[in-house]
Amino acid sequence: MAAIVALLCTLIFSVYSLGDALSLNYYDKSCPQAEVAITKAVKKAIVNDKTVSAALLRMHFHDCFVRGCDASVLLNSVGKNTAEKDGPPNISLHAFYVIDNAKKAVEALCPGVVSCADILALAARDAVTIAGGPNWEVPKGRKDGRVSKATETRSLPAPTFNISQLQQSFSQRGLSMNDLVALSGGHTLGFSHCSSFQNRIHNFSTKLDVDPTMSPSFAASLKSVCSSHNKVRNAGATMDPSSRTFDNTYFKLLLQGKSLFSSDQSLLSAPKTKALVSKFASSQEAFADAFVKSMIKMSSLNGGQEVRLDCKVVN
Repeated sequence: MAAIVALLCTLIFSVYSLGDALSLNYYDKSCPQAEVAITKAVKKAIVNDKTVSAALLRMHFHDCFVRGCDASVLLNSVGKNTAEKDGPPNISLHAFYVIDNAKKAVEALCPGVVSCADILALAARDAVTIAGGPNWEVPKGRKDGRVSKATETRSLPAPTFNISQLQQSFSQRGLSMNDLVALSGGHTLGFSHCSSFQNRIHNFSTKLDVDPTMSPSFAASLKSVCSSHNKVRNAGATMDPSSRTFDNTYFKLLLQGKSLFSSDQSLLSAPKTKALVSKFASSQEAFADAFVKSMIKMSSLNGGQEVRLDCKVVN
């Protein structure tokens, strides 16, 4: 049985590892101004809407975890095919227009050269940096995929996952427990709808209404926003009080029982991940360094075939 599981993991990971090796200077000759143009488009959007930082980072994660970082999350549904962006976990993704604007700017400079997958990877980096997080050089050379299926979004890690489910999800993509904790720190940005943490504040178990690992005062504040039969479409909570600033507050709150998701809380249920949470909570620098390494690793999962001319449709 163990051999079969190992083989399956190898086969799944091989799907994500297709494509040529990436390079830091991939566009140096073919489109030297590409990064400047992309950063300009991202900055302009964030000035107008501070929620764009979290949106772009989440979009990149959700792209990379399905078929690798191939911009399949950007494709529109066509005919009878429902695309990834219309799958249940992705309904709340937004700010696709930022990628479209960046693509338009880059196409004006060098038509048909820069992939949508690279634009999304660079935009996610810019989103983190503009929000006060680290800056780093993004390896480039990804290709855009031609397949996008809503059904495949089922493989995205869910906010209800426990530590073993998270570990399996990440290891299938060649990512470690270190990567899991570091990348979970991306939850320092953004907002969550009630549905993603409802399981922790209402009918948690047959005996308990609220998850006992959650701070009672924090649970009470969430209950005041999210009733047990919530009908308010945009009701929810910010991921942390400084939800527009990329920092290590997420880890500090996690240790205080003030995380939103079961998957966040589960990081404290294994010694290795708990130690990393404590490390990142006490050092913003340690978190930033680990986050950059894990982002580069995750964003190198590639499986595309072409350079799309329009990020919403295949060539």
